[in-house]
Amino acid sequence: MMLALVAAVALTLSQALPSSSDHAAASGTPAEIRFSFEHAQLDPATYTLIIHEDGNGHYQSTPGPVSGAASDGIASAPLSRDIVIRDPLLESFFRDARLHHFFATECEAPDSHVAFTGKKTLAYSGSDGHGECSFNWSRDQQLNQLGDDLMAVAHTVHVGSRLAIEHAHSRLSLDSELEELQDAVKDHRALEIENIAPELQSIAADPAVMNRARNRARALLNSGASKH
Repeated sequence: MMLALVAAVALTLSQALPSSSDHAAASGTPAEIRFSFEHAQLDPATYTLIIHEDGNGHYQSTPGPVSGAASDGIASAPLSRDIVIRDPLLESFFRDARLHHFFATECEAPDSHVAFTGKKTLAYSGSDGHGECSFNWSRDQQLNQLGDDLMAVAHTVHVGSRLAIEHAHSRLSLDSELEELQDAVKDHRALEIENIAPELQSIAADPAVMNRARNRARALLNSGASKH
């Protein structure tokens, strides 16, 4: 009888304890994920995403090379921009961070012989823990997917900057750029399209832009709105 009572009390206490996410949410300092990417031959060559658990965030990049046969000649500039990440993507980021011990673990797969696609660094800080790890490729497919999703958010912001430049200086380039963005959205290589809604709205409303490009901009706006 006494053992049963002790077990019941222990169960009640364990259920009353807050989870790590509850503890982080109750803290005065919100949890934060920081994702950095580096590849000297790409544009941008480096960028950082900072995402708070309330969904607010920031993107900052450094441009890479624009010369060479594969370049379209559009010179990008350093970019600093506030962003917003929404559920379910936001929730998945912080869930995965906590499932992976706040990234206080080994991410890289040693001797993987996988081609270099960029150095990715994941970092978490919050009242419930902190950690950081870097990788080119991981044997943990959840970490690879997390990196892909964060890169997809960054890709959206980068393309938004390109669209603004093309709208001002090369309107004939907009149709192909928007078509590529539509393909990227379809393949989940571009996420959180709402972050570039101002650029898309400006293109869609401009009668000087060809109708096909304007229609693509409207379709992208509608695709983002339909997900929330």
